[in-house]
Amino acid sequence: MSIPADERSRTRSDLAWAITVGGIGIVLFTALLVFTWYFAATLLLIFTGMLLGLGLNALTNALGRRVQWPHPVRLAIVCMALAVMLAGVGYLGGATIAEQASALSNTIKSQITHVRSFLENHGIDTSFFDIGNATPASTNAASETAPAPSPAPHGQLPGAGALASSGGAIVSQTFKLLLGTISAVGNIFIVLFLGLAFAAQPSLYHEGLLFLAPARHRTRATLIIDRISETLERWLIAQIIVMIAVGAVTWIGLAIIGIPGSFILGIQAGLLAFIPTVGAIIAGVVVVLASLASGWIPALSALLLFLGVHAMESYVLTPILQRQALDIPPATLFAFQILLGVVFGIWGLALALPLVAIAKVMIDHFKTYETAAPAHAEAA
Repeated sequence: MSIPADERSRTRSDLAWAITVGGIGIVLFTALLVFTWYFAATLLLIFTGMLLGLGLNALTNALGRRVQWPHPVRLAIVCMALAVMLAGVGYLGGATIAEQASALSNTIKSQITHVRSFLENHGIDTSFFDIGNATPASTNAASETAPAPSPAPHGQLPGAGALASSGGAIVSQTFKLLLGTISAVGNIFIVLFLGLAFAAQPSLYHEGLLFLAPARHRTRATLIIDRISETLERWLIAQIIVMIAVGAVTWIGLAIIGIPGSFILGIQAGLLAFIPTVGAIIAGVVVVLASLASGWIPALSALLLFLGVHAMESYVLTPILQRQALDIPPATLFAFQILLGVVFGIWGLALALPLVAIAKVMIDHFKTYETAAPAHAEAA
């Protein structure tokens, strides 16, 4: 049976069109991956600003349920309340935080040295302690073979070469420190500016996102965007409550045990509670290391306190507060945390949960849509 020439031509045309569209899609997807890879830090910084904007908008809407004031007025009240609270914490506990942070740093360094000596005495390799501190072998070899600069004789001024070398080193270190400080402060201001901008006019950016979607898909895009915003807002509020509870319980518990630096340890435990699983492990290690200086009994008590706080967070607070917000299997979340942490560093590790939450909302929506479409067609 022969196929008509016009049908063969139409088939070839459809195949060529499918290949062309598929090729363009692959190229665009590859370009998107490359763009995301090279500008990951900037994209995650913008995403952090969006999260801050969602949090401020959630607090503003919560205030709107109490008072029927305009959105800008409620946002200004929320920002002023947060600023006063942070300023109060800094004013009342700033000296304590700085003092305890310095003492805690020295204590942890001392305890790491003791732990390393203990492990080496028992024949355990401790080379992993040098991660991030070790210098390349070539540099060490060069420093060993290169002659040390001879000190200037007593009573004589150093030569021009020594002055230039010392001045260059000082300028280099100062320049690096200055750049690091400017970068950190700049990132903070970028996040604050983006958060305030998003919270000040949420409808403007909402409509802008919808405008990017094709007209025939805007209804579905509206559902997805609204669902993502609602999920992230509920998660942020619940996460803030969990962080405050973890920090307060850790601080009070360590103070009762008698661990020095309990206040700063409670603050770092509360902040690290933002990062699921990994943050709790890091906080627990820091708490135990800081407690070893007070003896084995306080250290064991601090370990039991950490396990109790972690159990409270994982099995009481999080299920109660976030049961309506997120429902992500722990193994899936931990796997994505490790993946994003390895690829994007600390930003990926800290923002893994909201990124996975966005992906889950989209997957659930498309699964529901695909399930409802055949049922609707059968009913029709």
